[in-house]
Amino acid sequence: MERLKLIALDKEDLGILSTYCQDAVAKIGDLQYLPAQRRFVVVMNRYVWEIDGKNRTPERRRSVVHFNQIDNVKITGIDQQKPDEVLSLLAVTFEPAALPAGKLHLVFSGGAAIRMEVECIEVQLSDMDAAWKAKSQPAHDMD
Repeated sequence: MERLKLIALDKEDLGILSTYCQDAVAKIGDLQYLPAQRRFVVVMNRYVWEIDGKNRTPERRRSVVHFNQIDNVKITGIDQQKPDEVLSLLAVTFEPAALPAGKLHLVFSGGAAIRMEVECIEVQLSDMDAAWKAKSQPAHDMD
């Protein structure tokens, strides 16, 4: 399977990118804000949702997401003094302000979140390595 590469430049694109990132896991130490570059980077192990089939082998893939045009970042529910703690990404969303500006939200399980004030939506997802067998497929309660 080829490596995934996506770019999101609007809210619709971001919804697609969010779907591919759902249930990705990342260590806190793999989150990095680069204010001089106006970029926030997340290195993660992405669950490979795009493989179809009932008898498929669950896979994860090492990926990186670059959030660009970042003006400010607010982190809640994440202890940056624990770089090896693992976060599970649930969604990436956009809250518009004076378009094209707004706020990007990274929503993690357990109430953790990152809010980025952006000039516009400019997000890139790139797979870095070959896939490996995942221990299980993520499941969510539907309550």
